[in-house]
Amino acid sequence: MSALIDAIRRHPDAADFLDWPGDFDLDRGEHVEEVHLASGALLKGFAGDGGGGTYFFCGEGGEERPVLYADSEGGAALLALGLPELLRLLLVVPWWRDCPALTVEQSREAAAEYLEDMPDLAEHRDRAAALLGLDLPTEAEALARLREVATGPGRDHALVFTPENTPYRPLIRA
Repeated sequence: MSALIDAIRRHPDAADFLDWPGDFDLDRGEHVEEVHLASGALLKGFAGDGGGGTYFFCGEGGEERPVLYADSEGGAALLALGLPELLRLLLVVPWWRDCPALTVEQSREAAAEYLEDMPDLAEHRDRAAALLGLDLPTEAEALARLREVATGPGRDHALVFTPENTPYRPLIRA
């Protein structure tokens, strides 16, 4: 069952916000190179970004599976333990890639640039969240959870470039 994926497809306002500023598109699930998880667990691309990055479900199951992100530059991180958690992150801190230390200060600096282009960003975000039936965390909570997932359970989700059997570098460090 893919309730949230179906909801995104049914609600253009939510899909539009996730596409920009979230840089998350369900029509871009193919990764640019052959990869696998070091553990051997199933890896299934289901969305991507404009820069060639891919969002993968890890393991068996549905939308509750861990979500790993791999960029096109050889970096990867486990971002969320399930699609609902990923969407909360993308709704609250869509510029997470611009926050290498994952601090609220960095997030607010990055947000300022987005707000110049979209002054009503919070209104659009809240509408998308309501359409998807998601309660949103605070910015600090979303960033703290991202760090917790990436540096905790994320250690067990190492992505490997298959042709050379070399690991991707971690995008988020403890």
